[in-house]
Amino acid sequence: MKLTAPKELPDLTTSTAIIPEWSQLPRSGQRDKTTGLSRACINSLILPTKANGFKPPVVSRSLKSHRLASRGIRLVNIASLLAYIQSQPSGFQTEEDRS
Repeated sequence: MKLTAPKELPDLTTSTAIIPEWSQLPRSGQRDKTTGLSRACINSLILPTKANGFKPPVVSRSLKSHRLASRGIRLVNIASLLAYIQSQPSGFQTEEDRS
């Protein structure tokens, strides 16, 4: 058996991951594939509640089969969710932060 090297190696310096613009909420008990957040955590970010001043920090839309439908598919804007996560403090304190 003769082993040969591939003719061209892939360029690993550029990211080839494709992130969709919108994503469905994960099923109950599962986590989002992009962020790892639970359904309950994402719900608290996309639904207007007293905790967020009835102004959700993350954009979402509900797709319904018709205007009067009571159920639909909730889609979360991934860019909005990632921007919210980036805006949060890291939780680590440096010596300068403590003084």
